[in-house]
Amino acid sequence: MQMRSKAVLFRADGVTVHVEDILVDPPGPHEVMIKVGACGVCHSDLSVTNGTLPLPAPVILGHEGAGVVCQVGASVTDLKVGDHVISSFVNTCGRCRYCTSGRPNLCDLGNTTPYTLPGAQPRTWDLNGQPLNVMGGCGVMAEYATLHENNVVKIRPGVPLDRCALIGCGVMTGWGAACNTARVEPGSVCVVFGAGGVGLSALQGCQIAGATMIVAVDMLASKLELAKVFGATHVIDASKSENIVKELRKLTGGGADYAFECVGHGEIVAQAYGCLRKGGTAIVVGLAAPTDMTSLKTATFALEEKGIKGSYYGSTRPRIDFPRLLGLYEAGKLKLDELITQRYRIEDAPKAFEDLAQGRNARGVIVFD
Repeated sequence: MQMRSKAVLFRADGVTVHVEDILVDPPGPHEVMIKVGACGVCHSDLSVTNGTLPLPAPVILGHEGAGVVCQVGASVTDLKVGDHVISSFVNTCGRCRYCTSGRPNLCDLGNTTPYTLPGAQPRTWDLNGQPLNVMGGCGVMAEYATLHENNVVKIRPGVPLDRCALIGCGVMTGWGAACNTARVEPGSVCVVFGAGGVGLSALQGCQIAGATMIVAVDMLASKLELAKVFGATHVIDASKSENIVKELRKLTGGGADYAFECVGHGEIVAQAYGCLRKGGTAIVVGLAAPTDMTSLKTATFALEEKGIKGSYYGSTRPRIDFPRLLGLYEAGKLKLDELITQRYRIEDAPKAFEDLAQGRNARGVIVFD
């Protein structure tokens, strides 16, 4: 049956976010409805509101969520009411060249529009009957959400849902950049630009992979202190550095093996590339504005064999990596509790977005009753 639900919307009307009552349709074929337990407030959500990630409004925000299946549509065989799940903003079809070659994060066929369910049929409406788009095919910054079955990953119950939600984007993106995309080798020297939720998770990934020198770079002292908790062996306050590349090359004894750009800014991508030693690799993780550009010295690619590589969603295989990350958490090897710096009720979503914009949180999480 259709459910009434509170949700966080962006309407492109000069207001960052609205908290509204909406209506959520029951699931159709290959869809499930989930009762959302928690949803992380990710920088990508903020990017929708400031135009960096241009999605057509009105749109329900939220792509980093976890909850419990409460309705199941026709033809769904692997999920049932009561299952605990994590949302994935990549719909993996299982048939395209990327899915069948172990790179489902790049799936071509699962969902071609980043603001609807596959098939583009609306499942959410405002109380005036206007259809609402959903961020990443998810729209889980709401009490209830209907998603395609391929946009959720079943997990074992037991881990609190606010911790599980973090796996759905920030932790997967950062940890995966280090462990899946870069495949950091033991004994490596790593530099991570940006100590937000993704950057802190990249630090953890580098530590888990066995890096012996891990440098965190940020402009906020509070985030650099937090970076030490998540594996940074050294920190640099970029706001006080006259030449960050020169300082990093000196600190690392000639340059890093891997550098991770977790901010989403072309100039910082160039800094990540510049601080590498010969043969090093820069991993671009942050989501930049569509018009943002990076300028590099072309000759260095050949003369120094340095490389630059993108990492989308941590090169994830959701059905493999999500349970793996929860296993690392349960084994005490992955920090999730420490990543949550503030919990909010849905009514406090505007404050959550303000705190995010001001850099006050590693991760803020909206927790539902």
